[in-house]
Amino acid sequence: MSTLLESYAAGRWFRAADDGEPLLDAATGEEVARLSSRGLDIAAMVRHARETGGPALRSLTFHERAALLKALAKHLSERKEELYALSVRTGATSRDTAVDVDGGIGTLFSYASKGVRELPNDTVFLDGGLERLGKGGTFVGQHLYTSRPGVALQINAFNFPVWGMLEKLAPAFLAGLPSIVKPASQTAYLTELAVRLIVGSGILPEGTIQLVAGSAAGLLDELTVQDSVAFTGSAHTAGILRRHPNVLDGGVLLGVEADSLNCSVLGPDVRPDDPEFDLFVKGVVTEMTVKAGQKCTAIRRALVPSAMADQVVEALAARLSRVTVGDPRNPDVRMGALAGLGQREEVRKAVEALRAGADVVAGDLAGGPLLDGDATRGAFMTPLLLRARPGATEPHEVEPFGPVSTVLTYDTLDEAVALAARGRGSLVASVVTHDPEVARSVVLGLAPWHGRVLVLDRDDAAESTGHGSPLPVLVHGGPGRAGGGEELGGVRGVLHHMQRTAVQASPDLLTAVTGRWTTGAARTDSDVHPFRKSLAELRIGDTIASPPRTVSLDDIEHFAEFTGDTFYAHTDPEAAARNPLFGGIVAHGYLVVSLAAGLFVDPAPGPVLANFGVDALRFLTPVKAGDAIAVTLTVKQITPRSGAGHGEVRWDAVVTNQEGRAVATYDVLTLVAKTWDENAR
Repeated sequence: MSTLLESYAAGRWFRAADDGEPLLDAATGEEVARLSSRGLDIAAMVRHARETGGPALRSLTFHERAALLKALAKHLSERKEELYALSVRTGATSRDTAVDVDGGIGTLFSYASKGVRELPNDTVFLDGGLERLGKGGTFVGQHLYTSRPGVALQINAFNFPVWGMLEKLAPAFLAGLPSIVKPASQTAYLTELAVRLIVGSGILPEGTIQLVAGSAAGLLDELTVQDSVAFTGSAHTAGILRRHPNVLDGGVLLGVEADSLNCSVLGPDVRPDDPEFDLFVKGVVTEMTVKAGQKCTAIRRALVPSAMADQVVEALAARLSRVTVGDPRNPDVRMGALAGLGQREEVRKAVEALRAGADVVAGDLAGGPLLDGDATRGAFMTPLLLRARPGATEPHEVEPFGPVSTVLTYDTLDEAVALAARGRGSLVASVVTHDPEVARSVVLGLAPWHGRVLVLDRDDAAESTGHGSPLPVLVHGGPGRAGGGEELGGVRGVLHHMQRTAVQASPDLLTAVTGRWTTGAARTDSDVHPFRKSLAELRIGDTIASPPRTVSLDDIEHFAEFTGDTFYAHTDPEAAARNPLFGGIVAHGYLVVSLAAGLFVDPAPGPVLANFGVDALRFLTPVKAGDAIAVTLTVKQITPRSGAGHGEVRWDAVVTNQEGRAVATYDVLTLVAKTWDENAR
């Protein structure tokens, strides 16, 4: 008997007492493993996540969590051959496996990078700017995100047993939420192997990832108001989850990615000899055959101009005829098996439903020849292309989750958009055109109905990741029929798991809460210039207030000549006098900022290593010849960099004139050494 898969629960691997149900090789029908979770203590898993995993994770900063994700990505990269070897049993070709395994590992790397570059080395993330709530500036507001003390239940589909888990795990982990992973049964053996590699590495804190191998019955009953569920699967199952009392009334957050009748639109500007024609045909065939069409982002509807329909169908049929189907262990096979015989039967039923309004124009309903493999035991199916008859409704209602696509025709762009919208919301659409007006019209028409839109032409084709590839930096999800959920999207995917709260307080107390100096809060002046302090010595609120410096007409003229910025407001007195904003010669804004730098910079070697940027620069009041400017520079935020000898310091800079009016405000970004020995330098 083959191995019984185990769940990882409450810090140990759990093996059910019964024999479980068999899981079969998609291509050969041989038994790969058996599956059962009978006797699994679901309540203990949730408690373990809340009491062990959650506190351990929330004690880490975003940067520390990101470092663990990076270490995990490296570990899995070193062990991915083990995942490759097992992935073939899901029916996946080497190309399919790369999408799943390498795509999942790449998502970990991406979120590790985002966590360091776009999140603070803290446990709190500030959203937007400061809101002044009173005239005197003593009452202010700030939105911030904090980690929820809950559990993230992740229910994944069978088609991506590795990527599907990691793309949900990474943002939840960064957000401070422990995960309980529930993979689909058909391919659970590959997810179990991935979790074994993760747990065996010892990289992630205990309790931050657990696995249910088998039924998760009763798991939603254990979830409460701070918990969330991320589900990928059928609309039917999503409906059951939506009706669960803890989702309806108990405050459990539910995100759904469900059925999706994605489309690709061929622009009316494209002709058969244009590069875009080949791009469209290649895109449709690729989406029909990668993972045997078992992708929630696959192209189910190909929308083409009526006048081009025959040529498109002919080109698609010719390209599909070259697709070799069979056992994915054969390197010459381009499309492997579906996940199982049951899945193939579901696809065949969907095709029969589609045939009520469409005709098969390429492929063999009976199965067709195989390059390699057992046609009886393996879940093989040749790609099928259908062409819809006028007025057909079925292509907008039935999703064949396999290597099937339907060609539909349109006469106007408005009609194309209307056809796309009949899918009632999808994950992704693509528009293949080289015409800017067509691109704008179609994208704006499709956008309300889709979570992502790819515009493909000869210029971006070489770098395009394709219609069906969700990217960690872009939102994955869609409205309506597609479930209404959102995943990925870079930091958006992290913040989705966190709680946004508006905090109202005095500037001093808000500074204490957020760890970031707030305008109006106390400043600390000392005899030591802040630029002489290392990261270890600097404190939020450390300030330097410079002496004034008078801006002369010679300064303005020299800056104009030296830089070549001879805009009339700086060089032509008569023209400048007619300017309704200035009424005469004014200093360049960048001259003001440059002079301000001269006022606050300490020129000697010290712990400040470099200036690497300026944020939120605004010029508020014109500076004229004879005005005296001064600058107040305050330590606003301190962010140590993990694994480096320096960190980032954000300084609040306010430049004022002789009347005390702000003429410029901005943030100065510097790299500062963590320690600095003045005597050794």
